[in-house]
Amino acid sequence: MSLELKIKGNWNELKGKLKERYGELTDDDLVYAEGQEDQLLGKIQQKTGAAKEELTKMLFGKEKEEESEKDQIKQ
Repeated sequence: MSLELKIKGNWNELKGKLKERYGELTDDDLVYAEGQEDQLLGKIQQKTGAAKEELTKMLFGKEKEEESEKDQIKQ
C-alpha cells in the first residue's frame, strides 16, 4: 500500500491522535492534500515543536521512517 493511500485512508483517525497529543493543533493545521506530506509535517512541526522523526513515525509508520533513514545515509 502506498504511503499516500495509507494516510488518506486513516486520516480522520490520525487527525484525532494528533489533536489529542498536541492540543494546540487545529483542523486548519491538519488539512491534508495528497502529495503534500512534507508540507503537512513542516506545519505540524512549526506548531508543536515535535521532532520530524516522531511525527513521521506516527503518520506514516515504519515504512516512511526507514525511507527517511535511507535518504540521510545517501547524503
